[in-house]
Amino acid sequence: MYLCYIDESGVPEIGQGTSHFVLVGLSIEAWDWKGQDRDVSTVKRRFGLAGAEVHTGWMTRRYLEQEKTADFASLDGPARRLAIRNARDAQLIKIQALKGSKAAAELRKNYRKTDAYIHLTLDQRMDFLRQLADSIGSWGNTRLFCDAIDKTSFGVTPPTIPPREEAFMQVVTRFERYLVDIGGPRTVGLLAHDHDDTSADRLTQLMRHFHSSGTMWTKVTKIIETPFFVDSRLTVGVQLADLCAYATRRFFENNESDLFDRIYPRFHRSGGHVVGIRHYARGKHCICKVCTDH
Repeated sequence: MYLCYIDESGVPEIGQGTSHFVLVGLSIEAWDWKGQDRDVSTVKRRFGLAGAEVHTGWMTRRYLEQEKTADFASLDGPARRLAIRNARDAQLIKIQALKGSKAAAELRKNYRKTDAYIHLTLDQRMDFLRQLADSIGSWGNTRLFCDAIDKTSFGVTPPTIPPREEAFMQVVTRFERYLVDIGGPRTVGLLAHDHDDTSADRLTQLMRHFHSSGTMWTKVTKIIETPFFVDSRLTVGVQLADLCAYATRRFFENNESDLFDRIYPRFHRSGGHVVGIRHYARGKHCICKVCTDH
């Protein structure tokens, strides 16, 4: 049994937000789960994040309250938390007075998303993510499957298949072919997707279609069931897929290679080529290492 945890990075809508939309599937063998979960827990404890959700996009942001706190880096963990929470409480009171309760509620929501990390400086948060990426890169039986879509390559012409559905089909196809290559009648895979109310029904219907008619490139015989949609706060595998998706998108958008290079060895390879990841740029000529290795 192989589990494939799926998460995305970027905005799928053409002409909005990010230039790329990335969907990543992180596959592990079920027997490896306990050891890999233990590896992640060890890194989390090292940084005071035991039990915390890893949301890479929020961890890599600047926290202005830290930069405004005198000698923040010299404080211990409890003192850092107290200083930042006091600063945020003061900011909430200010926003409430100036912009009203709705703006304050939105700011409070954003604060909750980063509260678990406020005792870590940006350098420490990046070091934490590097150590997680190194762990993923070291897991020999782990495979990554990814579709990275350059939305700018469509110009004003919308794609025939929406990016999220296209990326899902690509990841499913690559995971299916990997399972077929492994061989054996009892080799099967299961998908665990980060829960998203906007896409869960459509992706479930799409997977049912794949089971009955296959994807555009392959029959689906090894992946069982439709995706299980799970809460990323409670599922470490999806948190790791989030890290991989973020690192991949930042590589294509900003040429940031630090995190990406650490996980790159885990993208599935066959016949000397990287086949687990596609960088779709339509008619553009791309010479990035993914396109070259592919």
